[in-house]
Amino acid sequence: MTVVLEECVIPFAGESLHASAWSPSSANRPAPVLLFHDSLGCVELWRGFPSKLAAATGRTVVAYDRLGFGRSSRYPGRMGPDLIEREAMEVVPLVIGHFGIVRFAACGHSIGGGMALETAARFLQACEAVITIGAQAFVEDRTRAGIRRAESGFADPDQFARLTKYHGDKARWVLESWTGNWLSDEFAGWTNARTVERVACPILAIHGADDEYGSIEHPARITAHGGRMEILDGVGHFPHRQDEARVVALASDFLAANGDGPTGRAQAPAS
Repeated sequence: MTVVLEECVIPFAGESLHASAWSPSSANRPAPVLLFHDSLGCVELWRGFPSKLAAATGRTVVAYDRLGFGRSSRYPGRMGPDLIEREAMEVVPLVIGHFGIVRFAACGHSIGGGMALETAARFLQACEAVITIGAQAFVEDRTRAGIRRAESGFADPDQFARLTKYHGDKARWVLESWTGNWLSDEFAGWTNARTVERVACPILAIHGADDEYGSIEHPARITAHGGRMEILDGVGHFPHRQDEARVVALASDFLAANGDGPTGRAQAPAS
């Protein structure tokens, strides 16, 4: 299936968001998939995943750089501990409005998984399914330890240069926003338990067994009220890169089975 990429700019509070849409050639497309990137991510760092997901599902896949990331404008100041809720409340309406999206599936990696869940909880009639990839459900000691190790690694100029490649002169802000929030006292008690309780659509939680930023307690909590959990052996925090074909297949099968609207949680047993 041919997939066509289109890029655009979305005005936001006097600034702009960079967005991309991968549209398959199929005539009858189901509701699109809205992607949410991780704390150091951007559209470009999804790499080939959006195109392959679009081809496998027959759905348009939309991704955007959050404010302060990638090719979007700078973020005015420091992100607060409410960044997940604010993304769903303030930015998602602009993105879906720009693309004329009425119904959608939400998919997010790491903190983007939290944003996908928050979006599903706020758009109960519009969001028909949600997929999380390596998402966190609470602030775990393992999460903080992984962030501290990564922070030390970015002291290496070569490693920091790789971050600069994708975020330009915003790279320092991106790094400090990630470490500053997750390691702060005010974020230490964060959990998405109440958000998960409000989600009405089916949930698929994909998690690497070797995820350096979170144990399998995270997908267990995300699917605690019903849903499907997939634990990938030999995979770390980036399942969509480390086992891309399997993640695309899991997501495609899940969306095919749960794409008829938010009629309740998928009750498939955890695996």
